[in-house]
Amino acid sequence: MSKKISIILSTYNEAYIIEDTIKKILTSIENVEIVIVDDNSNDGTCDIIEKINDPKIKLLRRSNRGLSSAFLLGLINTNGEIIGWFDSNMPELIDKVPDMLKSLESNDLVILSRFVDGGKDTRSKARILSSKIINIICRLVLGSKIKDYTSGVFLMNRETLNISTPICYGHGEFFIEYLHSLNKRGAKIDEISYTHPKDVEGMSKTATSLFRFLKLGSNYIVRIFISLLNRR
Repeated sequence: MSKKISIILSTYNEAYIIEDTIKKILTSIENVEIVIVDDNSNDGTCDIIEKINDPKIKLLRRSNRGLSSAFLLGLINTNGEIIGWFDSNMPELIDKVPDMLKSLESNDLVILSRFVDGGKDTRSKARILSSKIINIICRLVLGSKIKDYTSGVFLMNRETLNISTPICYGHGEFFIEYLHSLNKRGAKIDEISYTHPKDVEGMSKTATSLFRFLKLGSNYIVRIFISLLNRR
């Protein structure tokens, strides 16, 4: 049997798409468990998940919110040999799993990247520009060839946690620090191109308004410099 894959999803009011995402995972990956961390959704997201009633699904409800803490809670509740973190409102990204698994045979962690050959970002111009700026700063400050520090969509071998473990606080910026730590410790990191779809129904876990998006962007930049200072 193939290695077991644990896919972690974070949800908050994803009733419009979560069933599609779950079914996509279940039909596309043979030996899989889905660990869903729900941040107190009030739109029936959890009801939809429970109605699917599949033993491969583990639903974790909580009252607090936060992307990085959701990842940590999901991580400690996984038991797969391979661990993945995907966006719950982008089921089409699951089509990239076979390519990611192939790459993972010779790498420790594989990122889906918008900024390698073949990658694309179809969101608003403001979000595209902000992502590009943050990633340019990452490469300049951290001295790495990694193209997409902020994708946040990846697969890794469980053994990769022995190289470095993520420090999960803040929002998605924790992944910048984790990639930097892995890179400094000699981990093999690969990037596979993908197209980031347009924001679905105006929703995004990384920015619900322009003000929030700009605030998060500044947090990302702060985390870049923290990464440089803390994990030399």
